[in-house]
Amino acid sequence: MKNCLECADKIVGREDKKFCSDGCRNAYNNKINKDSNNYMRNTNNKLRKNYRILSELNLEGKSKTNRTKLLSKGFDFEFFTNILKTKTGNTYYFLYDQGYMLLDNDFYILVKKDT
Repeated sequence: MKNCLECADKIVGREDKKFCSDGCRNAYNNKINKDSNNYMRNTNNKLRKNYRILSELNLEGKSKTNRTKLLSKGFDFEFFTNILKTKTGNTYYFLYDQGYMLLDNDFYILVKKDT
């Protein structure tokens, strides 16, 4: 008989079970997947916030906004997940599938990548 990976109680049921209950399974996985330190947690929070802001401003998949509007919502230009340089020399900054590119006069084009 095996013991639960979270609480060490005896497991009843299927031979391949690792946890005695859903609660123990959730607690175990939450511990494993927890951001390991403040820096990582803060970075992930900033990425999530930037993503939410772009998603909120770009409902149609392609739109335009300005720097002031992004900053007023708390957007942080230092945090993005990847950069895409096009053949024509344009540079897009992405947060997962939401991206932006600087145009003239502090305007930005917002785009959504097809996934």
